[in-house]
Amino acid sequence: MLSAGKAMKVCIYLSEGSTHHGVPTYSSILDFLFYRGISGATVLKGIAGFGADHHMHSASIVEISDHLPLKIEFIESREKVNELLGKLEELAGSGMIEVQETTLAKPAQVSKPKKATPPAHVKMEGKAKMMRIYIGESDRWKDKPLYNALVEAMRANDIAGVTVYRGILGYGAHRRMHKDKALHLSHDCSIMLSAVDTEEKLRSFLPLVDQMVEEGLVVLSDVDIIKYSYRALDVDLPEAQAGSVSA
Repeated sequence: MLSAGKAMKVCIYLSEGSTHHGVPTYSSILDFLFYRGISGATVLKGIAGFGADHHMHSASIVEISDHLPLKIEFIESREKVNELLGKLEELAGSGMIEVQETTLAKPAQVSKPKKATPPAHVKMEGKAKMMRIYIGESDRWKDKPLYNALVEAMRANDIAGVTVYRGILGYGAHRRMHKDKALHLSHDCSIMLSAVDTEEKLRSFLPLVDQMVEEGLVVLSDVDIIKYSYRALDVDLPEAQAGSVSA
């Protein structure tokens, strides 16, 4: 493995279409470097260029040239480079090889996969409050849908979690029936927001609800938290309640 300090940088310049025993030359060189224990190598493809024959090669949308310049680049110790140079010259054929001294400031580290610890199955239980807010889908607050504004306000006030439900049939204080028809997108359906947190947190949020909800219904009820989780949480309540609360 390479260590910080003096090293040699090797660049091999080829034509993309060149082959060695019927195999693309760059592929043969990469295989050779890989199986001789080189720390790492990169193949770079040019989009235009010319070589010793002075023919210009370039790529275009209509025609992709197979004679574009390629460069294989790697860094190794001087001893290792001297050991491989003869074979590289043979593989490169009519290509060009450049060797220059360089300083390796930080060698690459081999990443070791972390052993994953199976998560513990945790069941959390406790007492809490559920807040349900019933509003209309067309209700607005400061030029945005009211239900969106309420969700944003709850998140900003660290309410543990909230879910928005869209009703398909119902009526309210005005006794007007609201129905979600298959061929008609109604914008006056019932919306219910359901949030679970401590009584203290929800009651402290109620003044803001009073400001935002001009017409609607707010219900507070006691709930038992039953939460199955695969990771232990630092809080007593789940981050989001969705089908895990029994009233």
